[in-house]
Amino acid sequence: MGTAKNTTAILQKLRSIMQTKSNHLAEAIQAYIVTSTDAHTSEYLAEADKRRAFVSGFTGSAGTAVVTLDKALLWTDGRYYLQASQELDSNWTLMKSGLPTTLTEKEWLAKNLPSGSRVGVDPNLITLQEYKAYETEFEHANLTIVPIKTNLVDLVWDNKPSCPNAAITPLGLKYSGKTIEKKVEEVRQKMKEKNAVILVLTALDEIAYLLNLRGSDIEFNPVFFSYVIVTDSSIQLFIEESRVSDTIRNHFNQENCPITIQSYDNVHSFLTELVANLKPGKKAWISEYSNYALASVIPRKHLVSDITPVNVMKAVKNPVEIQGMVNSHIRDAAALITYLAWLEKEILSGHHVTEISGATKLEEFRSQQEDFVGLSFDTISSAGSNGAIIHYKPQPETDRPITAQEMYLVDSGGQYKDGTTDVTRTVHFGTPSEFEKECFTRVFKGCAALAMTVFPEKLKGHAIDAIARHTLWSVGLDYAHGTGHGIGSYLNVHEGPMSISFNPRPADPGLLSGMFLSDEPGYYEDGKFGVRIENIVQVIPVETKYSRKNKPFLGFKTITLVPIQTSLLNISLLSCEEIKFLNDFHQECRDVVGPVLKQKGQNEAFEWLVKQTEPIHD
Repeated sequence: MGTAKNTTAILQKLRSIMQTKSNHLAEAIQAYIVTSTDAHTSEYLAEADKRRAFVSGFTGSAGTAVVTLDKALLWTDGRYYLQASQELDSNWTLMKSGLPTTLTEKEWLAKNLPSGSRVGVDPNLITLQEYKAYETEFEHANLTIVPIKTNLVDLVWDNKPSCPNAAITPLGLKYSGKTIEKKVEEVRQKMKEKNAVILVLTALDEIAYLLNLRGSDIEFNPVFFSYVIVTDSSIQLFIEESRVSDTIRNHFNQENCPITIQSYDNVHSFLTELVANLKPGKKAWISEYSNYALASVIPRKHLVSDITPVNVMKAVKNPVEIQGMVNSHIRDAAALITYLAWLEKEILSGHHVTEISGATKLEEFRSQQEDFVGLSFDTISSAGSNGAIIHYKPQPETDRPITAQEMYLVDSGGQYKDGTTDVTRTVHFGTPSEFEKECFTRVFKGCAALAMTVFPEKLKGHAIDAIARHTLWSVGLDYAHGTGHGIGSYLNVHEGPMSISFNPRPADPGLLSGMFLSDEPGYYEDGKFGVRIENIVQVIPVETKYSRKNKPFLGFKTITLVPIQTSLLNISLLSCEEIKFLNDFHQECRDVVGPVLKQKGQNEAFEWLVKQTEPIHD
C-alpha cells in the first residue's frame, strides 16, 4: 500500500490480445472487464485468483477494472478511495463507486464505447445476476457482452501462482453441532418447497458448512475449492480427488452421508446432463450470485435463482455453534486485552512499537489461546493518519510507530475451531484533542444505540443502519462503510445473507434469532486519524412490554468483551442510558474475562482490565 505498480507493459500486452483473433478470441473486443472474484464469488481470494490486483496494482478486496483500447479504469467503494489513489499508476483512472456523480461500469461502457462494440468477460468470474445486468444495460447502447472462457489476464501473467492444494479436515460434532445427514435432510425439505430436484452449491463456505469440513485454500478462510450438487437422491462433491483422504471418507460414513466424489472440472458436464433429463415442472436451484458459466447451463424455465437454503442455515447458528461463538469471543477478548495492556505499558515506557510489530505481538497472544487456528483477516494496525484508511494493511514502507501522541486503531480477528472473531478498538495513550474525543464519543453512542435496539423478527438490517449513524449525522459526520456484516462459525469473517448497511440487500431474509453480526460504526478524518468501535452481537429473542401473538421481537447481545477506552469519551455527551449501558458492559468484561486472565497468570492484563472497566459517572 502506498506505492503504485507500473502497469504499462501489462496493459500493452492485454490490449494486443484484445485486438487479435486467436484460439482464445473468435473476434476482437473493445473492452475487457476484470472482476475481483473467483469462480465461487469469494470475497477473499487465493493468490492465483488476484487478477484485478495484478492488472491494476490496486490490492483492496473490492473493485472492478475495465480496460479499453485506450483507457484503464478502476471502480471501488468508499472504504478504498484513499488506498486506490495511492496504488494506481498514471495509466489508471479511479472511479469512486457510490458517489452520485460516478457512472457505474455498465453506464460508463454504454456511454463511451462506439455502437457495435464487444465487451469481454470471463464467464466464471461474473455472477448470473451481474451478467444479466450488463446485457440489459448494453441492449440500449448496442453493445454485446462476450463470455471468453480463457482468462485474458492469465495470458499476460508471468509466474502466476499455482492453485492451492492444502489439507482438508473434518469438523467434529463437538464444534459443528449438526451432522451432514441432518443438514442435507433440511436442505432437501427446502428444495421440495421450491419443486427443485437439483441444488448447486458454488460458495465455498456453504460447502464447508454443509459437509462439516474445513480447509485453508484461501488465506484466513477455512474453505477448499469445490462444488457440490445435491439431488433428491444423491450428493456429488466436485474436487481434486487426491485431496479426499480416508479420514474424510470415514467422516462422511460416520455422519451417515454417502457422497460421490467427482473431478472439480466435471461440474459443468455433470450439471448439463442432469438438467437435460429434468422432467417438466421440475426445477434446478442455483443462486444468482453463482458464476454465469455454471448458472447459464440451466434453462430459464427450470431455474430457481434465489439464495440457497444453505446460505440461511449457515447464518442461523445452532446451539452448539452459539456456545462456540460465545466461548471463542471470551478467549479472543483475553488475547486482545493482554495486547492492549502490554502495548500501553510499552508506549508509556518509551519503547519503540510499530504498527507491524504491534500486529505481530497481537497474533502471538491470540496463538496462545485454545483451539486457535489462525487469523480471520489481515490485522488492520493503524496509527495516526493511517487510521483514516479504512482497510489499511501496514507494509514495511508505511509502517508507522505507535505513540502516545496520536490515535491507534486496531481491527483484528481470529479463527478458532469453535468460532470466528472480529473486533476493533481505538485507543489514545496520551491526551486526545477535543475533536478526537467528540468523534470517538459519537461513534460509541452509535455502537451503543444499535446494541440496545429492539426490532421485529425478520426486519432487514438496512432498516436499522441509520440508528448507528444518527449521532454522527446530527453534526454533519458519517462513515463510508456498512455498519454490520454477518460472521461465520469457524468460517468466513464476512458472511451473508444479512447485513446492516445503507445499501439494501435484495436477498436479505431479515434478522433471525441465532444470527451473529458486527456492530461497527466509525469516523475517518483523512490525513489525521480514524475511529472505529466494533463488537460482534448475537441476535436474541426479547420480551417486550406488549407481546403480540406471531409477532416476536428481537434484540442484540454483545459477545465481544473488550473494554471501551473511557478516557477517550466526552462524558457530557452521554445520556444516563448510555452510561448505564457502558458500565454494565464493562462489568461483564471484568466478570467474564477477568477470571480467564487470572487463570492464565496474566496479572498485568487483569489489573489493566480492572482499571479500564471502572464505572463512569455523569
